[in-house]
Amino acid sequence: MARSSLALRPSVPPSPAPTGEFGPPAAGTTVERERRRGRGAQSNASGRYEPTARVAFDDGWQSLEDLPPFSTSVSVDASRKVITRNESPDIGFDRSINPYRGCEHGCIYCFARPTHAYLGLSPGLDFETKLFAKPDAPKLLERELSAAGYVPRTIAIGTNTDPYQPIEREHQVMRRILEVLDRYGHPVGIVTKSALVLRDLEILARMAQRNLVKVALSVTTLDARLARVMEPRAATPARRLEALRQLTSAGVPASVMVAPVIPALNDAEIERILDAAAAVGVREAGYVLLRLPLEVRDLFREWLMVNFPDRYRHVFKLIRETRGGKDYDSSWGKRMTGGGPVAWMIGRRFELACERRGFNKTRTRLTTDHFSPPRRAAEQLSLF
Repeated sequence: MARSSLALRPSVPPSPAPTGEFGPPAAGTTVERERRRGRGAQSNASGRYEPTARVAFDDGWQSLEDLPPFSTSVSVDASRKVITRNESPDIGFDRSINPYRGCEHGCIYCFARPTHAYLGLSPGLDFETKLFAKPDAPKLLERELSAAGYVPRTIAIGTNTDPYQPIEREHQVMRRILEVLDRYGHPVGIVTKSALVLRDLEILARMAQRNLVKVALSVTTLDARLARVMEPRAATPARRLEALRQLTSAGVPASVMVAPVIPALNDAEIERILDAAAAVGVREAGYVLLRLPLEVRDLFREWLMVNFPDRYRHVFKLIRETRGGKDYDSSWGKRMTGGGPVAWMIGRRFELACERRGFNKTRTRLTTDHFSPPRRAAEQLSLF
């Protein structure tokens, strides 16, 4: 029968593989194709903080094929706060909301994957299948907006995991958050790669009339096959473009994100993606270079080996040329765009393409003028 073995980890995490070396995935972590059908990651290695590693092996009965396929499960996240603060100097917001942890879209390049290790789970297949919803997020948000001294600024949603991933259809956490923000006149910026955003078009259009919302859709590629293997449960490129068309037609400020740009894989599509976005009425655009923090590097490498074995060495060679010879550089100011000639060329191509299409002549700026905080719950008077 198939068994799961527990192997003790060393007390100090092992050093990463030397730059430039490619080895096979850790033994027992690669998952058979049929069990992970429709998923992005190839493996499910234990999280980096776990004292033990779970390794599946066949004890001679040849029954690994009897293991069930990975299915999506949703648990309740009982967080007591919903607005996350940050002080990063290279991003344009200081607060965000994540309605969900983990993301069923399964994008292999997702830089949020390592956050699942904080939950004792794998950044691999667990990140795509073991999800956490925050059903109390709207109530918590209302409470935090009513706090004494709260100063409104644009809240970013979708900067970690996608608020419109498939489980949103049932749980509707994002919709209820939008209703709270609309009710109290609070500005919000949304990033997604899902056409499900159109479900909330009436709320978004109403907020847009008061300059309270902007939406960015990530279009990584126009190649449906590449999108299917790279972002297996996200909307197709055509549906994302249609979502952009309907948003702009309804008066909702919408932009396209060419993100991530992956050298030798989708960088040749920068101009075509911007052409397609311009054709549906978009006039703002941005891009982000591929980021490979922590476990994402090895997950992306495994994916390349399986899907583009003839390109993976060339892709990583170019990636290192944009990251000072490393697989990733997390330095502020560099992590989004990289450095060096290859990164410069990508950035310049993007800038020229935007200039030719009249993109980014103006930028949507949201307002806090309409914010009216919720009334705080009546408090019992002190007897003394």
